[in-house]
Amino acid sequence: MQVPIEYYLILSAFMFSVGVAGVLIRRNAIIILMSIELMLNSANLALITFSSFMGNSIGQIFAFFVMTVAAAEAAIGLAIVIAIFRNKLTVNIDQINLFKW
Repeated sequence: MQVPIEYYLILSAFMFSVGVAGVLIRRNAIIILMSIELMLNSANLALITFSSFMGNSIGQIFAFFVMTVAAAEAAIGLAIVIAIFRNKLTVNIDQINLFKW
């Protein structure tokens, strides 16, 4: 028995919604990065679902590129968060005012 495509898309939409809520509500930079990763993973789930449904591998190739971008974003984002933490001793984005004069 095959799982219907709607279930995967509903799960992907739910994951994306949780990621958007995490970005908009939370003030911790690490949690915001994790929420962005969740949104990218939900896009991967949708890409692979449509790829499987259509019977070609284009969606899987795009998902591979999205995973590459997500890994780079995680590495660079975490490096920036660590550098900010060393200067300001906080990762709360409300207390970080590096771009203000």
